[in-house]
Amino acid sequence: MKLKPLADNIVLKSAVAEDTTASGIILATSNKEKSAIFEVASAGPEAKAVKVGDQVVVGQYAGTDMKLDGEDYKFVKEEDILAIVC
Repeated sequence: MKLKPLADNIVLKSAVAEDTTASGIILATSNKEKSAIFEVASAGPEAKAVKVGDQVVVGQYAGTDMKLDGEDYKFVKEEDILAIVC
């Protein structure tokens, strides 16, 4: 299914979190915090600061979470995006 956001809404796809630390410790999935970094899956026609494929940082409680076709998505307004990962 394809999503086409309206206005300045942006659809974010969850970025894959690493399962091990830099020192090689394996992290349990139940102890992980939600990732703050997402990939822009789709952007509305009024979104000016981001484009599809950008990795962005959003607040932990920003937007609306949704599961669609087995994938986790987050819907946010452009103003909810804190930074673009360079």
